[in-house]
Amino acid sequence: MTPPTTRDVSRAARAALATAAVVTCLVLLGALTVLSGPLAVVGALALLLVALTVYEPVAVPLLAIPAVVVVERVGASGVDLSLSDVAIFGAFWFALLLGHRPYSPAMRTMLWLSAVYQAASLFTVIVNPYLANTVEWFHAWLLVGGALVVGWAVGRSGYAARGMTLLVGACLVIAALTLAFGALQLAVGNTGPVYLHWPYGMHKNFIGTLLAFAATVVYARPRWMRWPRWTSYTAFTVLTAAVAATQARQAYVSLAVAVVIVLFRRGQGVRHTPWILAPVVIACIAVLTLVREQVEEGNAFNSTFQRLTWFDQAIEVWRENPLVGVGLRWWTTGEHYSFQPPNAELEVLSSTGVIGLAAFLVLQIGGLVVLWRVRPDYGTLAFAVLASRLVQGQLDLFWVAVSVSVPYLIAGICLGAAARADDVEQAVPTPVVERAGRPPALLGQP
Repeated sequence: MTPPTTRDVSRAARAALATAAVVTCLVLLGALTVLSGPLAVVGALALLLVALTVYEPVAVPLLAIPAVVVVERVGASGVDLSLSDVAIFGAFWFALLLGHRPYSPAMRTMLWLSAVYQAASLFTVIVNPYLANTVEWFHAWLLVGGALVVGWAVGRSGYAARGMTLLVGACLVIAALTLAFGALQLAVGNTGPVYLHWPYGMHKNFIGTLLAFAATVVYARPRWMRWPRWTSYTAFTVLTAAVAATQARQAYVSLAVAVVIVLFRRGQGVRHTPWILAPVVIACIAVLTLVREQVEEGNAFNSTFQRLTWFDQAIEVWRENPLVGVGLRWWTTGEHYSFQPPNAELEVLSSTGVIGLAAFLVLQIGGLVVLWRVRPDYGTLAFAVLASRLVQGQLDLFWVAVSVSVPYLIAGICLGAAARADDVEQAVPTPVVERAGRPPALLGQP
């Protein structure tokens, strides 16, 4: 009889501990049912999550991915978060405790870059004490570091393809709703941008940005996703059509940048058809033409001139405290202007000062450098999505829940999948053909 190994003993111990936890939860759940029905439902869901982790440790991070795109707001009084934030926060602890260790060098560097920004932005939290400032400091960490850890757990455990498919699938649902409501608008003669009001409110810029991320994923079509070409082409068509329906110029530009990166980066092992450059050029020309027309008409209230006004006002706010800024989410305090600056650097500069802006540039540029050095068949997609987000952030709001967490979630999945692929390739022995009775050193000799 073969003696039990250390791994067998570890599995048995985990199974016994999980069984004891489930039994305890069932007893508590029975008592809770008598006291409160809603709390009993919450308890039952928690018990289900515990049971899933017994079957697969990263089941919760994987199943949380579709919820990451849900931007419906929850909370109030300075704690205004989205369901996406709640999903990432809950999945983070499962990913942290049950995810694979150790992190790869690239993953560790990405987390250190996030820590640099968090340390630098802590100064404004100390100097400007108010609730929204403190909450947003933790929120920014969650959007970057938390999303990276969740993505890593999914990719490193071998579920990168499923995780990315769940993410794209959720975005396709939003794309289908966008096209359906867009068709209804056209039927009544409304040619304006599509805003979704069901099943919850979604701004056109949010829809366009999110669907541009998903379109980048299906256009890149990495081999490890195992998507047939026709599936990728169909999904890309639906997603880009929905982006066009939103008329979000920032999304056009960011998607164009991502497509060009994916198209010309070598070493991915996938051929990308160059015909995509035609609609990319057309979209960019259309955006430039629209901006030029808005400048020429001289309307101080159109989107172009409004942004220029906001830029000036953001710099005015920054001058109140150039070193550490006036606080995160300062536009909610009622002491300054009531708009979020539509530019990443100006938002960070006015919120965290020159110290925070320097750290933000380290986070963004350093992250791009790290992802560019990852093997192209995994790193290209992560680099393209993160670069497109940074470009989009030059023309619109940056620190917005889903629009930040999704790129870093994708980056985490790619980093985890790359680390797993490296381990698998290193574990495969190099085949050696030996002749009977002759050592390998003499192979090939007569």
